[in-house]
Amino acid sequence: MKILVTGIAGFIGSHCAERLLAMGHSVYGIDNFSDYYDINLKTKNADAVIAKGGKIITLDLRDTSSIKDLDTDFDYIFHFAAQPGLSKTATYQDYYANNVIGTEHLIDFAKKNEQLKLFVNIATSSIYGLEATFSEDVTPKPASDYGVTKHKAEQLVLEQSEASIFKACSLRLYSVIGPRERPEKMYTKLIDLGLKGEPFPLFEGSEKHLRSFTYVGDIIDGIVSVIGKETTVNNEIINLGTEAEYTTQQGIEAVERVIGKSITLKIKPKRKGDQLRTRANINKARKLLGYNPQTTLLQSVEAQVNWYKENCI
Repeated sequence: MKILVTGIAGFIGSHCAERLLAMGHSVYGIDNFSDYYDINLKTKNADAVIAKGGKIITLDLRDTSSIKDLDTDFDYIFHFAAQPGLSKTATYQDYYANNVIGTEHLIDFAKKNEQLKLFVNIATSSIYGLEATFSEDVTPKPASDYGVTKHKAEQLVLEQSEASIFKACSLRLYSVIGPRERPEKMYTKLIDLGLKGEPFPLFEGSEKHLRSFTYVGDIIDGIVSVIGKETTVNNEIINLGTEAEYTTQQGIEAVERVIGKSITLKIKPKRKGDQLRTRANINKARKLLGYNPQTTLLQSVEAQVNWYKENCI
């Protein structure tokens, strides 16, 4: 199969591309290599994908003039590209342009792919709101610009399948961790600052927040399992993550155990829009995809620490 992966140089997109290549598919990727975080890290991710046979084009989905030059014979589209997370530097316009306008342009492109079997939108548990413990049929209450714009993008994609324009599904991911995690994310920062002996900035009260910290390999298992199940997953929203819940404090302790050092905390004011609890309800994923994540938190942290030591020190 010929597959397009957007955001291919990112954390999860690069892992997905490598898995698809290992499965024998032809993988073409696009990424705008934004400076949201260190471009060198994205370049390393891209190089790893290219080394395994992937092809990558630098392209910004907000720019329609560059999209028109893409091939139009893709069998699948996996849409990871987005303005991610909660950022002090990103404005609502940044989130809207990347997550909504970029998705609109990709949808227009997808309509030109007559052999497209499935458009896979990569969404987030942030769509649910401050607590994300629900099944997929609950009414979303996003509490951040990120969650709001990712929900809108999801709606735009599913409108196409509802109207029978092309088959599509949306996968809502839960607290993905592991090798290549972005530098501003919790575990990368914990590992980096812990190894350096520097204090970790902890938002007040967040040590009690609950998360479905899910290993990236388990997430990829779920994502690629939609291949061949186009009719089954068409027009569906599906949660992917682990059912196991961990507090932020347990996450800190897991990193301390793996690196063999205590981590000093520096308490900061609460962050607006931060989720209080996420616990993946994966009953639908089990039923439709046979999804069964197995990696423990400690195993996930060990893999991430090893990757960090090899690539970032």
